[in-house]
Amino acid sequence: MVNRNRTPSEYIGYGLYLYFSGLSLRKTSERLSCFVKRNHVSVWNWIQKYHPQKISSKRKKVAEFIVDETIVKAGSEYVWLWVAIEPKDKAILALNVSKERNMFVAERFVAGLVKAHGKHAVSTDGGTWYPQACRFLKLKHHIHSSLEKSLIERTMQYIKDRTESFDDYFPCRIKNCNLKHIINWLYLFIDYHNNEIKMLK
Repeated sequence: MVNRNRTPSEYIGYGLYLYFSGLSLRKTSERLSCFVKRNHVSVWNWIQKYHPQKISSKRKKVAEFIVDETIVKAGSEYVWLWVAIEPKDKAILALNVSKERNMFVAERFVAGLVKAHGKHAVSTDGGTWYPQACRFLKLKHHIHSSLEKSLIERTMQYIKDRTESFDDYFPCRIKNCNLKHIINWLYLFIDYHNNEIKMLK
């Protein structure tokens, strides 16, 4: 019977910190090597096994929902990444990943925001799927102001910059993938991002 050495939690935490600070999986394993020998696959497995309780453990004081979507590559296909932020704290309130972009996906995403944070006005780039979803949910909708546009674009670019260092693309090689591994990565990333914001206050 093989006795596998378990990685101490403090090294796992440090590895995740290094990775979400901008290092690739391989660079992270190299930095960890002075404490514990683990390859990049181990770091990837830590990401997949980590489950933050929630993006937000309690209801935040939200002025409005600033919502946008962007396309990211997962293996050989492209998927839509939906993100919502709060303008005051700039915290990420929610995310979702879908293979389609339409009113039904937008409605489910915004409905999740309402369930978690209550009813608030929704600011978007004016995509036709958003006004329809907001009317269905009885929410006020408006087009991004220049400030709102700047805030959400910076957040989306920040996320895309990190996904590009995710060993170039999300390593999805399964046909008809359910995107679970992408969602795991994104939830961990958001947990790290929002905690960093709290520390800067």
